[in-house]
Amino acid sequence: MTITNTSAVSANTHWAVLPNSRLPNLLLHRDRVQRILVIKLRHFGDVLLTTPLLSTLRANYPNALIDVLVYDGTEAMLAGNRDVYLTYSVDRSLKRQGCKAQYRGEHALWNSLRTGHYDLVINLSDQWRAALYCRFLKPTFSLGFAFPKRSNWLWRACHSLLVPMDGHEQQHTVLNNLSILAPLALPTQINRVTQAYRQCDIDEVDRLGQRYQLADFVLVQPTARWAFKTWSVAGFTQVISHLIANGETVVLTGGRSADETAMIAAILAGCSLPQRVINLAGRLDLPELAVLIDRAKLFVGVDSVPMHMAAALQTPSVVLFGPSNLQQWSPWQSSHTLLWAGDYRSLPKPDEVDTETPERYLEAIPVSEVIGAIDCQLAGQAAIA
Repeated sequence: MTITNTSAVSANTHWAVLPNSRLPNLLLHRDRVQRILVIKLRHFGDVLLTTPLLSTLRANYPNALIDVLVYDGTEAMLAGNRDVYLTYSVDRSLKRQGCKAQYRGEHALWNSLRTGHYDLVINLSDQWRAALYCRFLKPTFSLGFAFPKRSNWLWRACHSLLVPMDGHEQQHTVLNNLSILAPLALPTQINRVTQAYRQCDIDEVDRLGQRYQLADFVLVQPTARWAFKTWSVAGFTQVISHLIANGETVVLTGGRSADETAMIAAILAGCSLPQRVINLAGRLDLPELAVLIDRAKLFVGVDSVPMHMAAALQTPSVVLFGPSNLQQWSPWQSSHTLLWAGDYRSLPKPDEVDTETPERYLEAIPVSEVIGAIDCQLAGQAAIA
């Protein structure tokens, strides 16, 4: 199944305004807004998909400095992003270091955020921590989502205005994020995801490129945060062996976790010519991986943050997809071939998936289908060249 997104789609502009609520005068004069805070306490891909919202804020509030609050580690997705002024992070590891360490860390974060004196806080998260920041940082105005599980007076009291989530399950996460801005009636909306990187990231990949003579290559990323989103070891082994037999240079990437390292090792062990595979798994930070994906002729992977990075960078892709919500999480505005496990077997509903399950839903996707999709993508590139 091929899904191609080529045009911008307008965000859902329907919202419910609370009784007697109005935008403060400051927000009606966008050039007077000085500081904005965006809160997104989720995973790497979630943070990346907030970048259209950040770009939209930058376009509409030209004099504002835009800060972001995310979970520790996920700020890597914003490295080099020119729309962001300061990035603050919540260190979740403090919970394991005792009450004193947690208090010191929370106190330091609070003091840093308080210096922002924010005109506008946009809370995309459903955590109480995020709501309390909206309340006690005392911004001029704050927006949050009316999450069904937060349907109570305290959540409402923490925000100036709540935006309903009608239709969120039927549209992409990029549009869902942008929908929180609807009450602001902004004249300019930017839908493109921005995957930025820095000169230091380019320099590191240049060094790797010289060492391995990387010029024309296919990047294969078989791993994901959750194992249920991955395909079979045997499948990736056959795909890589096929690419090598056809004269392609293959770069293999993956994370640093023990599970991902073990999967990469198993894939290489099954390849007919493992010495022909350039294994960079566990050696790249995410912004460096972005540079490498940007230079690849083709990305092959699963539902994961590198998939979203490839889409943002407009790298042609073959993507294997499982029980996640296709409407919300498919590659955004990019040319790609998507093979959905649901075309080959029944899948659980996205909100009913056990993330710890040993079941590998993607294994239903035939190897022949994946190889066919890859060959078709490469043939198309050859025809254009």
